[in-house]
Amino acid sequence: MRILILGAGGVGSSAALIAARRDFYEHIVVADYDHDRACAVVDRIDSERFSAAQVDARSATDVADLCRTHRISHVLNVVDPRFVTSIFDGAFAAEAHYLDTAMSLSAPHASDPHNEVGIKLGDYQFDRSPQWQEAGLLALCGIGVEPGLADIFARYAADHLFSSIDEIGIRDGANLAVAGHDFAPSFSIWTTIEECLNPPVIWERDRGWYTTAPFSEPEVFDFPEGIGPVECVNVEHEEVLLVPRWIECNRVTFKYGLGDEFIEVLQALHKLGLDRTDPVPVGSTQVSPRDVVAACLPDPMTLGDAMSGKTCAGTWVTGTGIDGTPREVYLYHVTDNEWSMAEYGAQAVVWQTAMNPVIALELLATGAWSGSGVCGPEAFAAEPFLDLMRNGLNQHWGLQERSPTAQ
Repeated sequence: MRILILGAGGVGSSAALIAARRDFYEHIVVADYDHDRACAVVDRIDSERFSAAQVDARSATDVADLCRTHRISHVLNVVDPRFVTSIFDGAFAAEAHYLDTAMSLSAPHASDPHNEVGIKLGDYQFDRSPQWQEAGLLALCGIGVEPGLADIFARYAADHLFSSIDEIGIRDGANLAVAGHDFAPSFSIWTTIEECLNPPVIWERDRGWYTTAPFSEPEVFDFPEGIGPVECVNVEHEEVLLVPRWIECNRVTFKYGLGDEFIEVLQALHKLGLDRTDPVPVGSTQVSPRDVVAACLPDPMTLGDAMSGKTCAGTWVTGTGIDGTPREVYLYHVTDNEWSMAEYGAQAVVWQTAMNPVIALELLATGAWSGSGVCGPEAFAAEPFLDLMRNGLNQHWGLQERSPTAQ
C-alpha cells in the first residue's frame, strides 16, 4: 500500500504521526499546496517511509499526476471539503482508492431551504458510485470521527445491541478551553462555518431527508467522563446522509454542542456576509470573505499548548433491544487534550479525527475491509475497526446504558 495524505494541516499531520507507528504500508507521501508545511510534517517523523510533495488540490489533473508519479494506491483527503470533487476525480483518474473525512459540499434548496433539501452532502460522490464500482475502486467517504467513528458505532449498535432502532442521533460535545483567545475554533473555521450555517438535515423513514433552520431544536445532552451537560443543536453533517443508506432505523439526527457565544459569533458573521465564499472586490483585488475570517483566526493545529479539556464524539441510539425491551445507549470515544499533546504533540480534536482513516487504511491493507463503489463507514463490519482501535492504537470506547425515558 502506497498512501498519499493530501493536506498537511492539523488532521493530515496527526494522521501521519499516527501512521508512523504502524507498519501496514510501503510508503506515505504527505502533500500540501505549501510544500514547506508538508516537509515540516515529514521532518517530525524522520523516516524513509515518508516523503513530502507539493500539489494544487484544486486540480484533478495535478492530483492524478502526483498519484502516478508516486505509484499511489490510496488517497487520503484531509483538506477542506471545497476540494473534495477535484481530489476525488483525480484519485479516480489515477486508478487509486480514495478516503476522506468530509464529503462533497451541499447547496441549499433555492426557494425553501429550511424545509426542502437541495444538493445534499455527498451527492456528487454518490452519483459517481457506479463508475467507481465498475472500475473496482473504493471511495470510503466520511471516515473521520464525525462522520466516521460515529457511523461505525451506529453499525455496531444495529448488529449487536438492537432488534429494531427508533433513532440514531450523533451527539458531539466538549469542555475544551483555549487560553489567551477570545474566539479560537479547534477545527477549521471554513468547515465550521459551512456545516453550522447551512440548513441542518434530518432523516425520517416516512419523510426522507428534510431540512430545518440552523441551530434548531436545542437539547441538553449529558456527556460522559466529566464533560457533563452541554446544550446541543441541529447542524448539517454527513452522518444523516450516510446512516440511512445502510442501517434500518426510523430517524437520524446530528446535534453539536456549540455554546451560545460560538453561535452568536457565527450568526454575526452571517449577518455581515463574512461567511460568503464568492470573492468580493476589495480595492483592486478580489477576496473571499470566509477566507479572510480564516486568515484572522489562529491555525487550529497550533492551539494544542493553549488548550485544556476533553472532546467527546458519540452515537446515541434508541429502540428495542435484543431481548425485546426498550433500550437506549450512548456509544462514545473521548480524547483528552493533555494526553494527545503529550503523546503525539497534536491537539485533541484533530487527533481524534485523524486516527480513524489510519485505522481504516490498515483494515483495507489487511483485507479485513474490502469493497468498491462509494461507501460510508457503516457499509463495513464494525468489529474489526473497534478491535484495531482498542488493540492497535490503545483507544478505548465506551458504551453507556441510559434510561429509555431520560430523553
